[in-house]
Amino acid sequence: MGRPSSRHVAIDARVSAGSSNGTPSRVDLHAHTLRSDGLLTPAELVRAAADAGVRLLAITDHDTLAGYRELAKRPEAMPAAIELLPGVEINAMTGDDPRLADNELHVLGLGVDPANEAFEALLARQRAGRRVRFEKMIERLAGLGLDLREALERTAGPGHPGRPSEDHDALGRPTVGRALIAIGAVATVEEAFDRYLSRGRPGYVARKGIGPYEAIRAINAAGGLASLAHFWSAAERPDVITELIDAGLRGIEVHHLSFEPATVEAVGEVARRFRLVATAGTDYHGDLGTYAEAHARLDVPPALEAEVRAVLGR
Repeated sequence: MGRPSSRHVAIDARVSAGSSNGTPSRVDLHAHTLRSDGLLTPAELVRAAADAGVRLLAITDHDTLAGYRELAKRPEAMPAAIELLPGVEINAMTGDDPRLADNELHVLGLGVDPANEAFEALLARQRAGRRVRFEKMIERLAGLGLDLREALERTAGPGHPGRPSEDHDALGRPTVGRALIAIGAVATVEEAFDRYLSRGRPGYVARKGIGPYEAIRAINAAGGLASLAHFWSAAERPDVITELIDAGLRGIEVHHLSFEPATVEAVGEVARRFRLVATAGTDYHGDLGTYAEAHARLDVPPALEAEVRAVLGR
């Protein structure tokens, strides 16, 4: 099975005629807005998802529930046909574990309690670490003659995470990549990663933050379902899966936009073997096309919606 990139920008954006089961996917439990490293506002994302046929959506911005909270305060922005879950994606650091080449695992927290103060405090610490890393990357690129400050202001409107005064947003490398495009240094976000922002490249700064066990336990304590995101090599690493289950992992993303059919089958077998809840998501960010185009390639069995709703008490 092929290995998809750990970066959203590498997801193939080809458009299919739709999901192979003949009906649009009714769930998307992994999508991003400009409150982290996506391009759409929360309101734009929910409208696009509803138009595509989604009925259960989780905004899973990195280390922040700001998008969900924004919509909770604006019920008029929510299409009547769609139910929005509070969600989050936590980039959990794994240190120098030789089994994990990227030194991190991504854990989705689905259905977490947005009023849980301990969980929000943890996310705030994660965002603070992101901000430090973001600033170091900007400084490092400036030392290479790539001044991005003006570009960040020009390409980010009020409240966009490109503006470093917005503490509730989660800053990430795609925002830096888009600024590099704005100054003409690269043509795409993927090129920005390849030339400057990936491990070993001149603008790279190592991430710091909590590990996967702490992330899983925090999600559980906040009343959520902890699901391992886009772990393409799950079938090859049952030892890792077992350890995560011992920490409280209850789900795994079986349907992800970057997964080939063979990968979906392999990860699905892991879910069945370990009795994990199968989750599904576009992991939509916006750099490679419209939400409708991404959604058309998300092939999710209709039964998955009922299973997820049952587990989350929806």
